[in-house]
Amino acid sequence: MRSLGQFFGHIVKGVRTKVPGPGEPREVSREVREQTTRTEQGRVTIRETVVREIVVEPQDALQGRGACDDRESGPAPKR
Repeated sequence: MRSLGQFFGHIVKGVRTKVPGPGEPREVSREVREQTTRTEQGRVTIRETVVREIVVEPQDALQGRGACDDRESGPAPKR
């Protein structure tokens, strides 16, 4: 029965999760490093968080900008 509950839990999580729209950042990974040291003033904690995100721009925004193509726009040269 536990597996059945996990299955439906994943389904419910998928339904409730917000899907990022076009142009919105999508988090790929999150890495947290923490280091604690003792000093004369007390305990000091240094925390570093690295968040990797991707942004997928819609095709309409890419047209006319030449994001991936360095060639001039226009008719293709004849051979």
